[in-house]
Amino acid sequence: MANEDLVSWNAILAGYSQEGNHGLEAIFVFIEMVGEGMGLDHVSFTSAVSACGHEMNLELGKQIHGLTIKSGYGSHVSVCNVLISTYSKCEVTEDAKLVFQCMNYRNIVSWTTMISIDEEDAISLFNEVRLDGVYPNDVTFVGIIHAISIRKLVEEGEMIHGFCIKAGFLSKHNVCNSLGYAQNGLCQDALKTYLVATMESKPNNYTFGIVLSAIGALLDMYAKRGSICESKRVFSETPHKSQFAWIAIISAYAGHGDYDSVIELFKEMEREGVRPDSVTFLSILAAGCRNGMVEMGRHLFHSMVKDYHIEPSPQHYSSMADMLGRAGKLEEAEELMSQIPGPPGCSLLHSLLGACRIHGNVEMAERVANTLMRLEPMESGSFVLMSNLYAEKGDWEMVAKVGKWKRDEGVRKEL
Repeated sequence: MANEDLVSWNAILAGYSQEGNHGLEAIFVFIEMVGEGMGLDHVSFTSAVSACGHEMNLELGKQIHGLTIKSGYGSHVSVCNVLISTYSKCEVTEDAKLVFQCMNYRNIVSWTTMISIDEEDAISLFNEVRLDGVYPNDVTFVGIIHAISIRKLVEEGEMIHGFCIKAGFLSKHNVCNSLGYAQNGLCQDALKTYLVATMESKPNNYTFGIVLSAIGALLDMYAKRGSICESKRVFSETPHKSQFAWIAIISAYAGHGDYDSVIELFKEMEREGVRPDSVTFLSILAAGCRNGMVEMGRHLFHSMVKDYHIEPSPQHYSSMADMLGRAGKLEEAEELMSQIPGPPGCSLLHSLLGACRIHGNVEMAERVANTLMRLEPMESGSFVLMSNLYAEKGDWEMVAKVGKWKRDEGVRKEL
């Protein structure tokens, strides 16, 4: 088969594969190429495996993997990179690790992909990157910062901070220097470096996207390790505050129960013309629930629907109903719960049942408990709450009945 024919076929195959939503077409083209006895190369295999990843077709991906080995491309770096990504998408991380371990040569894409999918070993992988003589890029740092954030690794986070400074990114990577300075409190240097970067190198949309993701990851990392002041500092020294950065800082304060700061940041976000999304409202409602701010919660819930035309999710309804229940507005909470698309979640029902006990509403508690018992008949929580409620009311006959129901149903005891 002439070489130009393979080039043409590969162009068609790659075109379908890169589109993302034409994975099946790419697979059919590849099967036709195999049927024609065409001498496939690394471009053919890379596109075909990528299409399997898009389609989440693990079995076909494994078959093509076997064919790459038979054809002599089993250790080709671009083929292996796509195999790692595909196995990861199909949630067979161990197979992705095996491909990575069998590679003779690994580039930054190989290392970065593994760091992003193997959070447990992300730090050791990052250290191996440097020992392998490969230089990390922006995406590598986003992956490692995410891993540090998830696992709350304080010392390792400081190591990454130091590496960012020592790396001395140039040109478009100067933006990452500003992140490194800001994390360490050198705010003036951060701003100065960022301005130099924007004036001299004019970072493109891709660079800004990577940096904004890194900023969000940093805010999240500091918040999860309890350093809310550091989160605020990174946010304050960020010249271009994206919607993602606003959501991250609001969520950070919400997670710490600082409702006043949450509302203040939300109002500032609105003044800056940044449109809040459903996640923003969910964070604020969750913080308001813990602080009993019912009136403000009502206002924000209605504003979300009327002013921003955001359809409430079951989580929004649940947060609002939980807030009302805790405040003793049980009828309103039950009414709102009835508006939730689909059945209410067990966590909300448990919360409302607990509120009924606190406020002594036996009638509603019985309705909620019946729903809970249908959803999780083998769990003892609802039985225990109802038994305690009847006991507090002095209704010992009902206490005995609940105990009998529990024994009859074979419900396991609470640990």
